[in-house]
Amino acid sequence: MSDVYNVAVLVGSLRKASINRKIALALADLAASNLKLEIVEIGDLPLYNEDIDVSPPAAYTAFRQKVGAADALLFVTPEYNRSVPAPLKNAIDVGSRPYGQSCLSGKPGAVISASPGAMGGFGANHHLRQSLVFLDVPCMQQPEAYLSGAGTAFDEAGNLADSVRPFLQKFIDAYGKWVEQHKKA
Repeated sequence: MSDVYNVAVLVGSLRKASINRKIALALADLAASNLKLEIVEIGDLPLYNEDIDVSPPAAYTAFRQKVGAADALLFVTPEYNRSVPAPLKNAIDVGSRPYGQSCLSGKPGAVISASPGAMGGFGANHHLRQSLVFLDVPCMQQPEAYLSGAGTAFDEAGNLADSVRPFLQKFIDAYGKWVEQHKKA
């Protein structure tokens, strides 16, 4: 029997009906039984401020504990102005502090970006990877995951389109192997 790995999923969009949230939920459904994906909410995190981190807000503490308890990280993000949405960057800043106490460090990660546009969130995906390198989050390199035209990834009832399912399945299967490889090392 293989180990079960808890995955903290950080979704860059705060909208409850966002495409990226739907993708995160679809990935949870498609994941093999060795992965347990859970979305960790980021919308209630105050903007990171070292002054208030002297006595951290409850939201900081809860977020750090939840992410810290996870075995791995999965980032599902749209692209805002060719970069990462502010709430996701803030969550990364909160998780990486106080200095030397990052709850992100050493956890295997992956990034999937989705956008209704033609580039599939390429800019956000790569900006996020740049931060993850610095934060010691070994990020899965292949398959790269940019979902363009993501507005058609789900039908009006919210069901995943058959044309997108193989792409997401390939990604989550590779991610499961990535996590297992790093956790067993």
